[in-house]
Amino acid sequence: MKKFTLTMMTLGLVATLGLAGCGKQEKKATTSSEKTEVTLPTKDRSGKEITLPKEATKIISLVPSTTEVIEDLGKTDQLIAVDTQSSTMMTDLKKLPQMDMMAVDAEKLIALKPQIVYVNDINLASSESVWKQVEDAGITVVNIPTSTSIKAIKEDVQFIADSLSEHEKGQKLIKTMEQEIDEVAKIGKTIKKPKTVLFEVAALPDIYSFGNGTFLNEMIETIGAKNVLANEKGWLPVTEEAAIAAKPEVILTNVNYMKDPAKEILARKNWESVPAVQNKEVFEIDNMSSSLPNNHITKALKQMAKAVYPEEYKDLKDE
Repeated sequence: MKKFTLTMMTLGLVATLGLAGCGKQEKKATTSSEKTEVTLPTKDRSGKEITLPKEATKIISLVPSTTEVIEDLGKTDQLIAVDTQSSTMMTDLKKLPQMDMMAVDAEKLIALKPQIVYVNDINLASSESVWKQVEDAGITVVNIPTSTSIKAIKEDVQFIADSLSEHEKGQKLIKTMEQEIDEVAKIGKTIKKPKTVLFEVAALPDIYSFGNGTFLNEMIETIGAKNVLANEKGWLPVTEEAAIAAKPEVILTNVNYMKDPAKEILARKNWESVPAVQNKEVFEIDNMSSSLPNNHITKALKQMAKAVYPEEYKDLKDE
């Protein structure tokens, strides 16, 4: 599980009265159809040209963040296989064939005869030869590289929806996401003195966190706080000495491979001088919603807001 968490750091839309009424109804239906018809994407999120089926009835997702969006779009019935992590997220998927996202069996995948396989850059890098076999078999491989900004995450969600001919459902997911982010940001902008935050995605002895250029850094800024590693870039290892020296006022953790990560932080030797430890300002954040780049990051955003500024966000509703 630890490996998965780190890897994922470095995933959605009568009765008629008389002849005249019937004619009007037909005209309305045609107009509505024309309005909602959307051209399928011709390139995936990496920029590679793809050809998508008009109606995808057999799809495979090897990216947990993408699988969640497929569920939000109401398209899980079209899934014929998923990665092992996705199957732990949704009980309905446990009955499906499961694949190791880091070591895909080409023959097994091709035998399932999917129309689309959703992957990310991590899948592709770990099994390059596999994907040529899959594409040579006439299967569309759709790459959605792991996004690092909230803007890109929204674009990913809409792309997945568009690729499955669910443009309007995708728009609704993004609209809800934007409303929730705006609700938090509105309060965040009123914070006069930002608290400093260290967000651990891996604990001692190998602390891992992030700097700017990441969606989690954006989320810290959105709630009105400041990342103690904001001057660094991307996902990065952090020495214990550097973490202590940063003197964070709040420590957040989404570690899910130990029983009580917040308790572990509070019990660390030599951390007594860290304000977050002194004041017991150490909080757990949901791992999935803070790790998987999709519309569900708003769940983590709200948790972060309430943890760092409980009074300011006391009226903010949880999911």
